[in-house]
Amino acid sequence: RICNEEGHFARECPQKGEEKCFRCQESGHRVADCPQEADPDRPAPVTYVPTDDTSEASLFNNGLNSGLNFQKYSNIPVKVEGPGKEMYPAVNTFAELNLGDQLQSNIRRSNYTTPTPIQKHALPIIVGKQDVMASAQTGSGKTAAFVLPMIKVICDTGVSSSQFSMSTQPDALVITPTRELAMQIHKETCKFAFNTIVKAALAYGGTSVSHQRNQMRNNGCNILIGTPGRLKMFVDDGTINMEKIKFLVLDEADRMLDMGFKGDMDFFARHSQMPSPDVRQTLLFSATLPAEVQQVAKEFMKSRYLFVAVGIVGAAEANVKQIIEEVQGSGKMTRIKELLSELSGKSKVLVFVKTKKSADFLSAVLCQADLGATSIHGDRQQREREEALRDFRTGSHPILVATSVAARGLDIPGVTHVVNYDMPDEISEYVHRIGRTGRAGNTGTAISFFDSDNNSDLARDLIRTLSDAQQDVPDWLESYSMGGGGGTGWGGGGGGGFGGSDFRSNNNGGGGGGDNGWNSNNGPGEDELW
Repeated sequence: RICNEEGHFARECPQKGEEKCFRCQESGHRVADCPQEADPDRPAPVTYVPTDDTSEASLFNNGLNSGLNFQKYSNIPVKVEGPGKEMYPAVNTFAELNLGDQLQSNIRRSNYTTPTPIQKHALPIIVGKQDVMASAQTGSGKTAAFVLPMIKVICDTGVSSSQFSMSTQPDALVITPTRELAMQIHKETCKFAFNTIVKAALAYGGTSVSHQRNQMRNNGCNILIGTPGRLKMFVDDGTINMEKIKFLVLDEADRMLDMGFKGDMDFFARHSQMPSPDVRQTLLFSATLPAEVQQVAKEFMKSRYLFVAVGIVGAAEANVKQIIEEVQGSGKMTRIKELLSELSGKSKVLVFVKTKKSADFLSAVLCQADLGATSIHGDRQQREREEALRDFRTGSHPILVATSVAARGLDIPGVTHVVNYDMPDEISEYVHRIGRTGRAGNTGTAISFFDSDNNSDLARDLIRTLSDAQQDVPDWLESYSMGGGGGTGWGGGGGGGFGGSDFRSNNNGGGGGGDNGWNSNNGPGEDELW
């Protein structure tokens, strides 16, 4: 770790200087003998080591099964834009991609029978070694769309996983905004890579640094998935070397920009170790890709990247029944207890609130009412967050109260209902929240408490979203839309029914450049706690 050369430990390094105390940085003693008192405000080192959840049984027995409406995905419109798009026709089966026997077996064991629209169009493009900027609705199989080609390429080339090396040199780097999403992508990667030469590793905060470092060094790593903060630390201290990167994946890029990670995205994409865009493949996936995000993201990609938009980007899932109830702030607690009592014993319910304190408070109130709730938010310790998700997944606590950050990307099987106890400020966030149910052709229900004192500005966008999904619009909601407000989400124009078109063809990206409202010095984002 001092000279980054192999063959010796740090304590034996010939370049090692005089040993200094870690606390006061003075020589002549160790930290245990340091006369200087420890800083009481300095957090103690994190020693939490998460349990290994990548056994064969765990990987293949807890997946999300497709529902009765899965075939409706075939009717969702898909738009592919960019130079050379005609060279990469969509596939209708996984067999057309020549993925190999083991990868095909893992796909079948994962209950994947037919590629989803994003997979049909993105897979051949990525296998064809092209950059992709892709947007697709929640629950549409985006993770498999970028993981499967990476595993295929690594298996085909037979590259080393840098096992037992002091510095890990992965072939693919997947950056995602939250820890929970990183863990989910890692598990999906392990599932598809089962019984292949491909090794996947995790790097995210809230867990033991030495454990993650040792996992990479001892087990090897071809595909590294993590959050910006921990990944950046590992690059800075030499644990990770990016010189062999073939794939750079930015998952939920719009959320990373929202959370202030623009500077971190620049750090990885422009790092001296990182191969240039002309050498590596850059893949960007998200549920929403407004022109502002595309303008920033194109800086990291080849100029001839392809843009894939599936369905009405930012639209609500048609398999979700949306119910809007007018509930003023003082009546929310009574109504939520009534509602959850009605659903008790037969449903898995995800409840969204606005603040971390509200999440804990509401969870405690529901537990006192014997409703089996737990909570997840950024102030909880990593061990507590993983325990809460595990309890919710297994059904021992069928109600999960969460802040909005949990809305992005989490794929929890069997969520039958989503409740917006507190409505979000933007319609795009509403869409992401309710997308936690009704996934992969399954049906679900989203119930939202509309407080006219706080949510009137959302009324117009909410009516449009309900209408687009052919849902009932309450008469009383129409009255709140008369006073203006609206246009709070990403939407707004140029999509031709998609809401997220290639900004190159629409000339939306001209005018200004710069950071488009995202300062590279923003942050840290919530994931520094998450």
